[in-house]
Amino acid sequence: MRKIQTDDEVIVIAGRDRGRRASVTRIVGDRAIVSGVNMVKKHVRPDPQAGEPGGIKPIEAPIAISNLALVNPQTDKADRVAIRVVDGKRARYFKSTDTPVDA
Repeated sequence: MRKIQTDDEVIVIAGRDRGRRASVTRIVGDRAIVSGVNMVKKHVRPDPQAGEPGGIKPIEAPIAISNLALVNPQTDKADRVAIRVVDGKRARYFKSTDTPVDA
C-alpha cells in the first residue's frame, strides 16, 4: 500500500508548482501524474487517420511522490501519512489528527 494513491487530493510541496492542490490521476512507479500540475509542452505530429492536428500540446508530466503531500480535510493543510495494520488490513492514517485517510 502506498501513502499516496489514485484520486487522493494532494498539495505540491517542492518544485515550480509548489502550493498547488489537485488530485492524483495515475501512479507510475515512484512518480505520480497530478491533474494540471507539472505541465510540459510536447511536439506532436499530425495523425490524419485519427483526425488529430499536429502542433505543440501541453501534457501532464509525472512528478516525484516525495514532492507531494496528502491534504487533510479536517485541517485543510498538507499532512504526513502513517500506515498501520488494523484487523489484519493495512490502513492509512493522518499523523497530526490520528484519523483514517479513507474515512
